Parts: sequence; structure tokens; C-alpha cells
Amino acid sequence: MSDPKVVLVTGCAKGGIGFEYCRAFAKQNCHVFASDIPQRMEDMLELSEDKIETLELDVSADESVASAVNTVLSKCGRIDILVNNAGIGSTGPLAELPLDAVRKAWEINTLGQLRLVQQVVPYMAAQRSGMIVNVGSVVGKVPTPWAGSYCASKAAVHAMSNTLRVELRPFGINVVLVMPGAIRSNFGSANMEKLGNCDWKLYKEFKEAIAERARASQSGKATDAAVFARHVVKKVLSPKPPKQIVFGHMTGLFAVLSCSPLWVRDLFFSTRFNLNKKV
Repeated sequence: MSDPKVVLVTGCAKGGIGFEYCRAFAKQNCHVFASDIPQRMEDMLELSEDKIETLELDVSADESVASAVNTVLSKCGRIDILVNNAGIGSTGPLAELPLDAVRKAWEINTLGQLRLVQQVVPYMAAQRSGMIVNVGSVVGKVPTPWAGSYCASKAAVHAMSNTLRVELRPFGINVVLVMPGAIRSNFGSANMEKLGNCDWKLYKEFKEAIAERARASQSGKATDAAVFARHVVKKVLSPKPPKQIVFGHMTGLFAVLSCSPLWVRDLFFSTRFNLNKKV
């Protein structure tokens, strides 16, 4: 019998998709390391019941990333699968959203993934095997109003993943891009908390529409995070993993929009998010 796969997952606090990824991998007899920022370590305590190890990892800090990766390597000697799941929302009109907020979203959602990749790839290359799972989003392909910062950070993840998939092929490393639809998690509530401190000037009349976008992915029909995670893990661990995994509520709609003329997209989103009126 082969040794269990060693899996490192980022962004694993309870209530999020990362937490469910860890459980799903553990049920497939993988040796799982769940990670998150120091302030959220207590939110991963339940994972120990599934024999999942937890460790501190801030994807925006070089030293934290290096320390976490070295901890896994010292315990197991390898990392077979890296799941770049950590991410934050970034909601607001691009003309007014503070650049610091945009910068933070890119630092975590985009550079955070690349930071992990650059740290892990040398070891995977040495063993001539490994898999990197980057979590993007359907809005990385079809951006929406009021979330341009987040959409752009995920579009960059898509571009990086498609590049890495080819660049890492000589070393036997697979790259899988995950594109979730609307998944029920704590993501929407976290977005809403951030909006509480925003005082829009040009867009003050759109305050409710902006808030609606922040919670849009958390509708009653959103896909359960555990269901989503099990689907992704099954695909990732399959003999021939796909290059992309698109799954979850509203993925069908976004697939149609991605093939539609821009005027159709503009009409749909301007109507959906109250951008048809003049001010």
C-alpha cells in the first residue's frame, strides 16, 4: 500500500471552504496540514478530531510561508498536494475603493498563492511529482460590478495557473485551477463586515446595491461548502485530474455570460446591481 498523500491547505478556519477541504482530504486517508493566520488558530481546533494537523501560516508573509512549508517537510519529507485556498473579499466601486484595500486583496488572493508556489515547487521538482491546486473563481472569468478588485485578483490567479501548468510540466508537477460558483460559507458575512466602515461619496445612492453584491454568493441556493469540497477533492485525487474544476451554484449562468457579447453582460449586470439609473 502506498503512503498517504501529504496535503497542505491554506485558509482553513471553521466556516470556510478550506475547513471542508481538509475534512474531505482526511476522509480519503490523506495526511492533512490545515493552516491559517495566528488569530484564527482556535477556529481550526475541531479539525484535530479528524487527525488533521494545524499550523500557523500567513500567506502574505515570506517568513511565515517558509516556516510552515519547512514544518511539513520536516515531519513528512515531502508535500504531494498544495491547495492555495486562502483569500479575502474586496467589495466596492473601483473609482472609490481605497488602494490599500485593493493592494491587500492582491497580496493575499494573488501573490499569496504565488508565494506558496515558489516555496513548494523546488521540493516537488526534486521529487519529480506533485500537484498545485489554485482556487480562482467564476468571477475571475466574468467580472461583476462592485467587486472589480476581487475579480481582478482572481483573474490574475487564472492567468498564473494557466502559465504554471505548462511551465511546471517538465518537473512532473500538475496544476489544477478550481473555479467555484456561489458556495455557502462565512465569506459573505466577512465581506459585509468590511463594508460597514465604507462611506461612499460618488456611489452613496448605490450603498444597498453594493451590499447586495457583497452577500450575493450566499443566497439560499448557494452550494453547501462540504458538498463542494468533496467534489473538488474527488477530482483532485482521481487518476487523471482535470486542468480545471468548475462547480457550484450559478456556474451555468456564468458559463453562458462568458460566451455572450459584452452588451449582453453589461445589460445583465447593470440591471442586476441597479446601475441603469442616472445620478
